[in-house]
This record gives sequence, structure tokens and C-alpha cells, in this order.
Amino acid sequence: MRTAHLLLPLAAALALAACAQQDAAPADATPPAASAPAQPATAAPADTAPAADAITGVSGTYVLDPKHTDVIAQWSHFGFSNPIAHFGEVSGQIVYNAENVGASSVEVTLPLSGLNSHVGDFDDHLRSADFFDAARFPNATFKSTAVESAGTNKLKVTGDLTIKDITKPVVLDVTINKFGEQPMAKRAAAGFDAVATIKRSDFGVGAYAPNVSDDVELRITTEAVVAEGAAPAAPAAQ
Repeated sequence: MRTAHLLLPLAAALALAACAQQDAAPADATPPAASAPAQPATAAPADTAPAADAITGVSGTYVLDPKHTDVIAQWSHFGFSNPIAHFGEVSGQIVYNAENVGASSVEVTLPLSGLNSHVGDFDDHLRSADFFDAARFPNATFKSTAVESAGTNKLKVTGDLTIKDITKPVVLDVTINKFGEQPMAKRAAAGFDAVATIKRSDFGVGAYAPNVSDDVELRITTEAVVAEGAAPAAPAAQ
């Protein structure tokens, strides 16, 4: 009888615990429905760059401003570096015909006295007979043979480049930067950038090729103003 009295409270405790577990269970034991597969994100359309506004050309004869004209040559040195040399003191003129771009022309003289790599000894070497032989051939020149439109604000200028009395055709890809009044000179001006690639061995300047690259990239920027006292023609009709 004593054992039965001890078992009754234990049984009651177990029954209460079972009830508590049932009360804690969620009322809805239905498993959650499977979620729908995620839809792939639709890529937003890429932004389209606005078309460049056409620059209105102004006919006239423009004289190169040597203070704001630079011809930069760049090449590979054994694949380790890509040094540059500047050709300054540039002179010449651009005749621009806005009504008939094909009638335009360019003439440029690059004196080797204006060559500057920012390393004096190297400049002397470049002017030596190993390269430009500047004592015998003091200038390089470019004279256009054809000018044609190549798209909005773009020109393709073909011409004869002469170095060391060797003349070869070169094509310049030209970007028209601006036509307008130069605010300091108070005269009409035109600005252009151009790029071209030449083989220096074509002009007798091929020492150490191909370890020093035969291909040389030329980058040109120029600002030109009409001669003092001269007036440019009216802008081309659009």
C-alpha cells in the first residue's frame, strides 16, 4: 500500500507533463508549402552614351601655335617600359575648308632641336647618327595628300612623312576638338588631336629593333589660330 501511494503522485506528474507538451505543439501541423522557384533577374538595359554634338567647322588658314602643339612618340623598351619623347617647336599650318573637307590640307615641320625625352644624354643619342642624324637632317616634315571625313568630329588625314630624306605615307586619325575664338589671342582658332603608328625602320631609325619596338605610336595635339589680321570665313552651313 505504501508503494501505491508513492506511484500515484508520480503518474499524475507524468500525465501533466504530457498535457503540457501537447499544448505547446502548434495548432496547425501542416508542413509549409514549397516556395515557388525564384525567377531570374532581368538585367536592366545598359545606358546608351549620348551621341557627340557635331562641331561646326570654320574655313580658314590656321597657323600652328608651338606653345600648344606637341608630338609625342612612344615605344616599348624590351617590354619593360614604354618611354616617350616629345617633339616641340613645331611649325606649320592647317587649311580647313568647311564646305569641302577634301580640299583641306596640313603642312608641318618638326625640328629635331625640339626633341625632348627629359633625359639629356638620351636626347643626344637620339639626335646622333645612330638614330635621326640631326646634324645632316635637322627637320622631319609632314605634308598631307588627302583629307576626308571619318564620322562626327573625325577626320582621316593621309600624308607624306619625311625623316632623314626618306618619305613614306602615314595615316592620321584626327579628332576635331573645337573651333572658336581663342580667348587670349582674341582670334579664331581650331584644335585637333591625332594618332598614328609608324615603323621607325622605314625611316632609317631602326637601331636595336625588335628588342626596342619597331612600331612607334605618335600622339599629336595642336592648337592653331588664324594669322593676325586675317579673318576666317563664316561657319559651314548645317
